[in-house]
Amino acid sequence: MSGAVLRLGTRGSQLALWQAEHVAALIREQQGAPPVELVRIRTEGDERTDVPLWQVGGRAFFTREIDRALLAGEIDLAVHSLKDLSTTLESGLELSAVLERADSRDALLSSVAGRLEELPPGARVGTSSLRRRAFLARARPDLTLLELRGNVPTRIERLAQGHYDAIVLAAAGLVRLGLVGHIRAYLPVQQFPPAVSQGAIGVVSRSGRGEVSRWLAALNHPATRLATCAERALLKRVEGGCQVPLGALGTLEADGLHLSACLCALDGSSAINVAGESALPPGAVAAEQSARALGERLGAELLARGAAGIIAQLRAATGGSPP
Repeated sequence: MSGAVLRLGTRGSQLALWQAEHVAALIREQQGAPPVELVRIRTEGDERTDVPLWQVGGRAFFTREIDRALLAGEIDLAVHSLKDLSTTLESGLELSAVLERADSRDALLSSVAGRLEELPPGARVGTSSLRRRAFLARARPDLTLLELRGNVPTRIERLAQGHYDAIVLAAAGLVRLGLVGHIRAYLPVQQFPPAVSQGAIGVVSRSGRGEVSRWLAALNHPATRLATCAERALLKRVEGGCQVPLGALGTLEADGLHLSACLCALDGSSAINVAGESALPPGAVAAEQSARALGERLGAELLARGAAGIIAQLRAATGGSPP
């Protein structure tokens, strides 16, 4: 920490700033908490808006610069959309808190239809996600899928300008920015499984920083942490952090942790579904280990049932180097 000030690193988009301000407010509410200030950091994902996300090489293109600032001691905490955070953190960093998850679903915004089924044949649908492209192609192979970049308000503005007939965005971001009125329909998770950790906010700190981590304990939501731990373990087992058309959702029920996932071919022609559950032992550490084991087991099942072939086809279709 710099003196008595707790510095939170964040991207500069409206949604990222909302998330960082939310974390800052939760810290400030605690008795004896230090002053908190936000430090805006531009990332590679912010700079490279001229190419599709899947053409940007490497991993962590929305988090790398922030985490490097954290390792360098320029900030004390990093606030991320958890879905943007690599499944393998850089050495010296730890995921110190996972906040309660908001709505995990995708949402349809459209100027021509109220539901996905009502879009006319050939309608132009914008998305920057390979996952959304694949599941859209599976549900509506007649649609014209177009690339869509920019922050949330920019994407909505491009829809209003007529560049697209519809776009698909994460419902959580729209709710957080007060833009829920633009949503025409929520896409069901059975047909459009969300991105791993979609709707959750993660806070990263340097390992062993007890004086910082003490302020994060109250922010951590155990059920969300266990669910996203399982989802992230599954993703890591399947592809090690590269972007693939995979959706997964963990839920904590009375009988334990349930996890389902689907990997879809980019053209929607085939999909592999897996599901499983695990009773959770007492104790936070043991429960997290059990959640991670569930994710790894279902990830291995996806691979055994043909996921590697779909990923190979994806790499061939995208030039061999999706991030």
